[in-house]
Amino acid sequence: MNEVKEILDKLNIKYEIIFHPAVYTSQETDFYVKDIKCSKAKNLFLAGKNDKNFYLFIIKDTKRLDIKRASNIVGDRLHFASEKYLKEKMNLTPGTVSIFGLINNKEHDIKTYIDKELLNEEVIAFHPNDNTATMLININDIFKFLQEMNFDYKIIDL
Repeated sequence: MNEVKEILDKLNIKYEIIFHPAVYTSQETDFYVKDIKCSKAKNLFLAGKNDKNFYLFIIKDTKRLDIKRASNIVGDRLHFASEKYLKEKMNLTPGTVSIFGLINNKEHDIKTYIDKELLNEEVIAFHPNDNTATMLININDIFKFLQEMNFDYKIIDL
């Protein structure tokens, strides 16, 4: 979490952090941010056929990922990546996946897809690579973060 805060501070990106017990799903996070105007993001780390390519899908927490549709969009047969690859590519464990895990992807080989539905939201909630906190950040600052970190992303309609 400290590395995420340092990078956001360096980029002059404002954020708010809410500390809470460890949570493993966006539904569990609901209890701790229920009175805050924000949209929670569901961050899904997927792998392509033969675990050659890796993908991060960011969607509203109320949405269910249609893997077949996502596979068609990226042109690869997708499945959820194993814990081994999550650790190797993002240095994260299950329940901590977020856009900020890209900080640890030194190869910059994770393709990032953001559902266009999130563009209607002003503030998005993410874990700061630690599931004992939730970070609130403006959607425009997410794009600034991605650009400053030199990560390409695509806005898609899921």
